[in-house]
Amino acid sequence: MSNRGRFLAYLRHYSHRDLERVSAMFADDVTLRDWNISVSGKAAAVAETSRNFESCQSIEIQALGIFEGSDTAAGELRIVVDGKIELHVVDVISFDPDGKIKSIRAYLGRGDDQGMEEE
Repeated sequence: MSNRGRFLAYLRHYSHRDLERVSAMFADDVTLRDWNISVSGKAAAVAETSRNFESCQSIEIQALGIFEGSDTAAGELRIVVDGKIELHVVDVISFDPDGKIKSIRAYLGRGDDQGMEEE
């Protein structure tokens, strides 16, 4: 499977809130980092993912663009939580030689209409 395919599979499992499949994609030494948290190790990453899933009823993820490297895939994402909270995020996911996720770095952005002033 390509890194792009792995990235899309992760997004699909995450949007379905499928903790078992997300967990199976993590390497034992995975690290997660975003604008709120930083955790290392599979147990901590699974616990953080579980907390995210428990905090909402639905997660919709739309990939606006995906970029692929030799051991990395990155994507610009539009995420809607519970049909009302909209996030614009860039996820950068690195994979180990076995295709497991070794790191996820998420960067919060904003939509095109946020922060724009009229001239």
